[in-house]
Amino acid sequence: MPAMVLAISVLALFACGFLFYARYLASKVYRLDPAYVTPAHRFNDGVDFVPTNRHVLFGHHFTSVAGAAPIVGPAIAVYWGWLPALIWIVVGTIVAAGVHDMGALVLSVRHKAKGIGTLTKDVVGPRAGTLFLVIIFFLLTLVNAVFAVVIGNLLVAYPGSVIPIFAEIPIAVAIGFYVYKRRGAALVPSLLGVAALYVLIWIGNEIPVDITPLADAIGVDNPRNVWIVILFVYTFIAARIPVWMLLQPRDYINSHQLFVALALVLLGVGVGWNTVVAPALNTVPEDSPSMWPFLFITVACGAISGFHCLVSSGTTSKQLDKETDAKYVGYGGALGEGTLALCSILAVSAGVAASRADWDALYPDFATASGGATSNFVGGIAVFANNLGIPLDVAAIFAAVVVISFAATTMDTGVRLQRYVVQEIAELAGWRRVADHLTLATAIAVAIPLALALMPGGEDAGYAFGVLWQLFGTTNQLLAGLALAVIAVWVTKRRSNPIAILVPLVFLVGMTVWALIVNLGNFIEQGEWVLAPLDAIIFALAVWMIVEAARGLVAAWGDRDGPARTAPSEDLEEARD
Repeated sequence: MPAMVLAISVLALFACGFLFYARYLASKVYRLDPAYVTPAHRFNDGVDFVPTNRHVLFGHHFTSVAGAAPIVGPAIAVYWGWLPALIWIVVGTIVAAGVHDMGALVLSVRHKAKGIGTLTKDVVGPRAGTLFLVIIFFLLTLVNAVFAVVIGNLLVAYPGSVIPIFAEIPIAVAIGFYVYKRRGAALVPSLLGVAALYVLIWIGNEIPVDITPLADAIGVDNPRNVWIVILFVYTFIAARIPVWMLLQPRDYINSHQLFVALALVLLGVGVGWNTVVAPALNTVPEDSPSMWPFLFITVACGAISGFHCLVSSGTTSKQLDKETDAKYVGYGGALGEGTLALCSILAVSAGVAASRADWDALYPDFATASGGATSNFVGGIAVFANNLGIPLDVAAIFAAVVVISFAATTMDTGVRLQRYVVQEIAELAGWRRVADHLTLATAIAVAIPLALALMPGGEDAGYAFGVLWQLFGTTNQLLAGLALAVIAVWVTKRRSNPIAILVPLVFLVGMTVWALIVNLGNFIEQGEWVLAPLDAIIFALAVWMIVEAARGLVAAWGDRDGPARTAPSEDLEEARD
């Protein structure tokens, strides 16, 4: 099948989802109010709370939720065949991810831009809120540690990407000062920033930066660890300074990269007329993980991901200029990530291999598919770019820069979110010094994942990526299901129809609990006595949270028989001009 047919079909479905389903959610389910005064205006402090143009905020939100996950997950999931992976990406994005991301954003905006953990305490109950914070803290620690490992590996593997990646930082700072200090428009300078980035890709290819000699000189066995330390020093600064100074403009530049990459993929596929050589349904060995339920855990970002509710309720809600922008930013950001997942499917099913035999050699078993996901994506994108006359070596650096840029912006946001969670936990515990001290809270948010990222074990992948990452998929999807539960309780209290939330909620929680049970059995059988207890704890938390959410939903449904609430003014943190 021509890859172009798949691309056009999926993009058309995404467009329909935004034009029709997102409109229904905005007007009938979440009832967005253009007159509502958002927290960005009410608490504008120039650091975290900053009213932001919706196009700029879309760039921040999209690149923060995207990262490397919508690239890696689909690139692994085609092991079961490109058709089930693509169906889950399309249905999951339109019916689940858009509902989840937009709902978490609106819910947070209606409650002083509080994080989803604190909101759970307000909406469902104190016990549920405390449990949610524990799950969030574990997930963020794992995400920040693993993304540092992934970026470090890519910088070592593609030294030509070092100059463009780090040069993007001063370019973004310059754009940030221009936009927010001189009140200039963001579009033109950000496009110039993207152009400069692509010039730097050519320079980086000519002048690769190999950090191995420095690692040898200071006695570090793995040069990746040097990059990990540098990355966390950088994220400490990025998480502490105002969002307009670096986070927003860098994310805006990277959002343009999506459109450039999408154009390159579509043009490259069209010119080369690449065909899908991967099987629609693949026959896998009996000892491989089953497609049910693990497809829906492997493809999280790109379909629906719990990490998104942390971004929506953590940083994005503090920058939303108008409540009605939530449709464009929240639902649109989910579609953007689904589009990136589509590009990944095309790259690894039609780009990286020229024949079915070549593809089978890249995907002989699940472990090989997992280990080669990133390199397969880079190779596939390089082939599409080469169809347009771009040399393969330069095209490979371009693809690596896309992956690293998205992963780095997710890590930037992840550390800032971890700082918020540290402050929330400290506030609940009565540790005012930590709760009120931004630098101390940021230091804690950096130190824990840094230690985890440097922890030995897990062979070459490291302990965080090689061992603990096996818990990420279930924990992440559990978080998405629980966030949907909180949103469903809130929507029910407001007398809106929660069916659009309950359908993906029931499906996702069912798949996640199923995967937790299967993994627990596997870990015990394999003698994984670190993973097995952690899996059991996560399973217990899942059951506990499901019970708490069900009780909250039943209570909210009972309240529907009380006095009618006719407008959004019923919300606890209502504000108007």
